[in-house]
Amino acid sequence: MPPRSWITRSLVLLLFAAASLVMLGACSAAPSREEHAAQSPAGALPAASVADSMPPLPVPPGGEIPVAFVIGPMAEVLDFCGPLEVFAAAWTPDGKPMFKPYFVAATKVPVTVGGNMRVVPDYTFVNAPAPKVIVIPAMIDDVPAGMIEWIRDASSGTDVTMSVCNGAFVLAKTGLLDGKPATSHHGGYFRFAGRFPKVQLQRGARFVESGNVASAGGISSGIDLALRVVQRYGGKAMVQELVEGMEYQGTGWLDPGSNAAFARLPAATSEHPLCPLCQMEADTTIRSDHAGRTWYFCSESEKQFFDEHPEVVDRFLAEDAARDARGGR
Repeated sequence: MPPRSWITRSLVLLLFAAASLVMLGACSAAPSREEHAAQSPAGALPAASVADSMPPLPVPPGGEIPVAFVIGPMAEVLDFCGPLEVFAAAWTPDGKPMFKPYFVAATKVPVTVGGNMRVVPDYTFVNAPAPKVIVIPAMIDDVPAGMIEWIRDASSGTDVTMSVCNGAFVLAKTGLLDGKPATSHHGGYFRFAGRFPKVQLQRGARFVESGNVASAGGISSGIDLALRVVQRYGGKAMVQELVEGMEYQGTGWLDPGSNAAFARLPAATSEHPLCPLCQMEADTTIRSDHAGRTWYFCSESEKQFFDEHPEVVDRFLAEDAARDARGGR
């Protein structure tokens, strides 16, 4: 760890985080991992997402790699504050900040995010400096004007453009994920697959990397993907020191397949109904019959989307059957 006191480092972190904070939205209310794991066997992550397949990234002299946090209304708090903590806590071996985080939005007017907190953007999509890393949290579906275009254009020069949780929906709208593997919060799998059929959705992935785009699973997964990005810049030993300093006990940054508990459709019955879209408790009066099964939903809108996209449930069932044939892998 660089020769700086934790007091000094904490002040730096507060300065970086002062412009932030965010959305406890739909992607935070799904069943716990333990509950889901008890319902279904683990799945396997495709070889395309194996973390060590990605090359290291160069650190410029003096560090301060520009990291743009794209902020929109009702952005999920931990989606960007988790990665912010990681990037702000990383230091070069000679004691300089490795990253320089900043916030970008449609205007410089404070943005209301999750928990009724407000973020003051540093830049707009018109004057933001070119980033080497972009972080995209989950936010409202109707994103501000200019966001999609800015992400698409700025990504032509990034080392990594990463989404967290259902920020994958925003990243997918740019077209940058077309033909590539990606993941989202498990409560968003069904809608993501239905809306973005050109993207190779990877259920059960903690994070997925493909070229200069990457995506993390739900909420806390963004911490692991950010750690993974730091690893590519500074090495595994640096990240190990960083996680010890943060007292972070998660190991998902070492295992992109560690969300395997969510790799398949949840088991659901009339006694224990679960919505196949959001995977939360369902209403047995809202139902559809498909593929020889009765499906229950938490709302009429979820049922409608399900009925409009039978190809998604057929795909998921086929994937689950193939996984069962492999002994749950």
